Amino acid sequence: MKEYKYKINGNLYKVAVGDIDNNIAQVEVNGTPYTVELEKKETVTVVSKPRPAAAPRTESGAKVITKPAAASTGGYAVKAPLPGVIVSISVKVGDTVKAADTVISLEAMKMENAIHAGRDGKVASINVNAGDSVLEGNVLITLE
Repeated sequence: MKEYKYKINGNLYKVAVGDIDNNIAQVEVNGTPYTVELEKKETVTVVSKPRPAAAPRTESGAKVITKPAAASTGGYAVKAPLPGVIVSISVKVGDTVKAADTVISLEAMKMENAIHAGRDGKVASINVNAGDSVLEGNVLITLE
């Protein structure tokens, strides 16, 4: 029997807990025996999350790593400075922009960031749409 001493409202109690069988415990409090019914524990089944599939590999076994798309030849690429979601695009193909003009609004870490053209030029292509998720270094707009 395991014995415990409890002090409740200034009164000292000596409690001995005996055998427990089918949620029925034999308990003795200050020498008086009691039969105590314990609350039944429900069985909980823990389901582990499935493990993600392994990263793709080439035939030689090397890992496949995707890199941001390179800018088209002869143009200036306005790239994403950090990963995020495109909120809005302020220009159209053919528009002339100044270096300080905001061309795209990018939401990252719950903050909206203004992406500037970076140099004067004409918009040659827009490589993203509003709502697209982009990674750092992805080409957003190409200027001529």
